[in-house]
Amino acid sequence: MNISFILATVGRADEVGRCLRSLSAQTDSNFEVLLVDQNNDDRLLPHIQQGLADGLVINHMRMAKPSLSAARNLGIASAKGQIIGLTDDDCWYEPNAVAGIRQAFHADKDIEGIVACWVEQSLFRGQKQAHGLLRNESWRRFRGGDASSISLFFKKSLFDQLGGFDARFGVGQWYGAAEETDFVLRALAAGALLKHCSDVRVHHHFGNQPATPLAIACKHARNRARGTGGIYRKHNLDLQVVLRGLIAPFLNALVKFNLKDAVVGIYVSLGRLEGFIRWKDEGKQ
Repeated sequence: MNISFILATVGRADEVGRCLRSLSAQTDSNFEVLLVDQNNDDRLLPHIQQGLADGLVINHMRMAKPSLSAARNLGIASAKGQIIGLTDDDCWYEPNAVAGIRQAFHADKDIEGIVACWVEQSLFRGQKQAHGLLRNESWRRFRGGDASSISLFFKKSLFDQLGGFDARFGVGQWYGAAEETDFVLRALAAGALLKHCSDVRVHHHFGNQPATPLAIACKHARNRARGTGGIYRKHNLDLQVVLRGLIAPFLNALVKFNLKDAVVGIYVSLGRLEGFIRWKDEGKQ
């Protein structure tokens, strides 16, 4: 099975170069990179040229209006591989990642998607490596673990079946995140078999980031949280799950006497409530 990496990017350059260098260092080179460039300049050209010189197969695509989900859908539509990998512009892969992805799909023909190990996230949260199949009932309770987009690899046929990402979710939209959670929930509801694969390791900074001014942190948290609120309504999740999601962000911080996190948590709760309420209107369109 050939692999197509969809790399949607805007506003970054050196990080894209690092990602491409990690891909050019793969022990298995049977893949392509569909780079969906949402910049209005040519900042990426030196990195693309270097990637090509290093032997990468890169399809450089342009999109004028930034939208993460729409950019990924554009890349997926042009992908030649049977497996789709969703890479961020600021992540990077260990050299045997592509080989591990191919091996995981080859070992179980019924699997339609795998969730790789995001190394920094697992270490920061002190989590044990997840194993086995993803369960729909657990995911509907938000107890199914993490499946960030950088760790997701799906058969292209699953995207064709489900219609790609819901472009109302994701960076650049009012529902500023949760597009990958929405897709995983849709896939599980459709009966797709998705499996954790800790042997495939991807890197991305997590935790201990430079301090962000409180006002900016609250704004970003609120925007991203609207996506989760929309998920609550779109997938008709249990009221208990919704109430827990609205209360926990600030309550957990208060219990730990962390006032800054409690303030950010209030904005998370507000964003989730906004997304939950507004999706009722979205469903009528």
